[in-house]
Amino acid sequence: MSASRIAARVQRIKPSPSSAAADRAAELRRQGKHIVNLVVGEPDFDTPAHIRKAAFDAMERGETRYTATAGTPALRAAIAAKLQRENGLPYDPKDIIVTCGAKHAIFNALAITVEAGDEVLIPAPYWVSYPDMALACDGVPVVVPCTEEDGFKLTPALLEAAITSRTRWLIINSPTNPTGATYTGRELRALADVLLRHPNVLVMMDDIYEHIRFDSDATPHLLAIEPALASRTLVVNGVSKTYAMTGWRIGYVAGPADLIAALDTLQSQSTSNACTISQAAALAALTGDQTFVQESVQTYRARRDRALESLNAIPGISCKTPGGAFYLYVNCSGLIGRTTPQGERLEGDTDVVLYLLEQAGVALVAGSAYGVSPFFRMSIATSIDVIDEGCRKIADAVAALD
Repeated sequence: MSASRIAARVQRIKPSPSSAAADRAAELRRQGKHIVNLVVGEPDFDTPAHIRKAAFDAMERGETRYTATAGTPALRAAIAAKLQRENGLPYDPKDIIVTCGAKHAIFNALAITVEAGDEVLIPAPYWVSYPDMALACDGVPVVVPCTEEDGFKLTPALLEAAITSRTRWLIINSPTNPTGATYTGRELRALADVLLRHPNVLVMMDDIYEHIRFDSDATPHLLAIEPALASRTLVVNGVSKTYAMTGWRIGYVAGPADLIAALDTLQSQSTSNACTISQAAALAALTGDQTFVQESVQTYRARRDRALESLNAIPGISCKTPGGAFYLYVNCSGLIGRTTPQGERLEGDTDVVLYLLEQAGVALVAGSAYGVSPFFRMSIATSIDVIDEGCRKIADAVAALD
């Protein structure tokens, strides 16, 4: 027996770097320092009024009790209708489960399928939680670095080379956190062709940013392009990013009956159903007026363009134009090796981010947290005034380097 009271599966993982960065910014603010927070990956908008009202009305009707573990019939039917209408995916409501956020859905999906030593393919840059979720479930995260030249996207050649006899999962996130990379239909077709040659590989589509896309009207879906993959694919999504509902904690999964049944069993012994009131709000989000979605994307696009113009004018850093999500993944290679006013040499992107926090009061997340350096992630889920202030401070701090 281990001398530690903490299980090995927890000792293997680390706290979320983005959460740690946000906590550090909050701590500096409590100390009285002015911090421009460009860390947090959540919309700065209020949840739309009709969604909030639906939650209030549900409470007034007394809808505050347990639901089925998999969610209310009305919400699961609305999710099925959404998947058919927007993605061309035919799912029966019984093949859908509502979870306590998309993060919960991804963790549970790995928990029900991954055995010790199973490999989970994770294209990098990746959302910070994927590798640690795999480790927590006794799996082996296999990071597949994707280059800036390839738009930070997984190529068929990289995928083919990464698959082994131990590969259990491939996780695809589009648009992607942290880069905003978006896969085209042609790119998904090429990945599907590789996957068809490897029938034992399960596929997880993390679609949480699907509506925040700037280069087309809709995000193409792998399963609409290749329906034969549906028998081994889980589609993960939620209402957090699209409808400014991060705190409501509603995600969902659609997929094959055996995987959904196992998810239901695991959830029944952990969280049980997602919050009943939040389910009523999510139902209103999916079935109600979608004007907010279009308007928020226009706002994010304006913020993206403003931030890109400012950042790309700063010597030593550069940023490609992302196709979606609300992040910029900024190349800071031109700052590596330079010296701060305090005489300290910047050895990597972690040093760059710490310098910008201490010198300029701008909170960012180092690219090393996402598996590809030297970059930093900047959230644009905040006002243009905040973005402008952050970019001015970054420019001043960079100008102070030797």
